[in-house]
Amino acid sequence: MIIYKTNEEVELMKISAQLVSNTLAEVAKVLKAGMTTLEIDQLANTFIMDNGAVPSFYNFNGFPFHIITSVNDVVVHGFPTKEELRDGDIISVDVGTIKNGFHGDHAYTFIIGEVSAEILKLVKTTKDSLYLGIEQAVAGKRMGDIGYAIQSHNEKQGYGVVRDLVGHGLGRDMHEDPQVPNYGRKGSGSLLRENLVLAIEPMINMGKKEVYLDDDGWTIRTADGKPSVHFEHDVCVKKGEALILSDYAPIEVAEKANINLNTSYYA
Repeated sequence: MIIYKTNEEVELMKISAQLVSNTLAEVAKVLKAGMTTLEIDQLANTFIMDNGAVPSFYNFNGFPFHIITSVNDVVVHGFPTKEELRDGDIISVDVGTIKNGFHGDHAYTFIIGEVSAEILKLVKTTKDSLYLGIEQAVAGKRMGDIGYAIQSHNEKQGYGVVRDLVGHGLGRDMHEDPQVPNYGRKGSGSLLRENLVLAIEPMINMGKKEVYLDDDGWTIRTADGKPSVHFEHDVCVKKGEALILSDYAPIEVAEKANINLNTSYYA
């Protein structure tokens, strides 16, 4: 069942979403080679709790950590570990919060140190495709318009658009109807109506689109071992132009100020 939000509920969801953004900004301030993803998990949990919220992911269907950290060939659902990050790693940090009864849930991919031009292009293309998808999240469009915008932009570059995982509705539950595929046909799928809140999240592989589930029962990896990139925004469908509830601006400011992170793809 699709649940449309009131304007007041959308404002509460914006608070939750922007707490996620601010949490990701805190991560961006300190992220570097030599850190462990378990340290990031602890930092994020403390920040979320200090801001009067709780992490959405902890114990969600048994997930044992507070955030998700997906490194290199991990597409999504990576466990934080004691293994140190290295120069040349890319890491998607996915954070969820519950505040005022509503979830925020989005993700950002960071580049640690120097990487190849091919990696920079993959990160930029995936991030750009997120905004192309968001442009289609307006009342009167259809779900397939979002997927088509993301799929076509990435496949033009020869990238694999993951099919096994999709975005989703968001609200009092972290995963609500409808599903939001990153692929589709123009004019197909369910009609988008005002005040539908969606988590739009392209998951794009440098190589093939196929993925597999690791032995831990959670971690999703690329089938060919090539890198994957994940960006996600919380978006409310509106007439004329989508309303982005989350905010990459504080993340990008912190990212640019951190000499250990590579933002050269912004140029």
